[in-house]
Amino acid sequence: MKLTQIIDILDCEVLSGKDELSIDVETVVASDGMSEILAFAHPGALMITGLTNIQSVRTADIANVRAVIYIRGKRPDEKTIKLAEVVGIPVLATRLGMFDVCGILRERGLKGGM
Repeated sequence: MKLTQIIDILDCEVLSGKDELSIDVETVVASDGMSEILAFAHPGALMITGLTNIQSVRTADIANVRAVIYIRGKRPDEKTIKLAEVVGIPVLATRLGMFDVCGILRERGLKGGM
């Protein structure tokens, strides 16, 4: 599924990476625990998290995640967004909770990262 489709489905706001939204995503990893993201992410996965500190983008970069969606209306600070721009990871935000985001994406055919 194209990231642009996910943005529409989840009513996401694009916080960074406007030029990189045509990427394809097939798997999703969702957690507020960055150690779980590192342990279970597949390269190219979409990361869903409520953790908005700079470690979330550093973790996404190390885990070779394609994009990050922050949930529950949370937004990272400017330093975190800048890092995402530097490493080329699109960052999005949605008002939906993790349960809803995962359910919607699963219904649309995306698979979990485990």
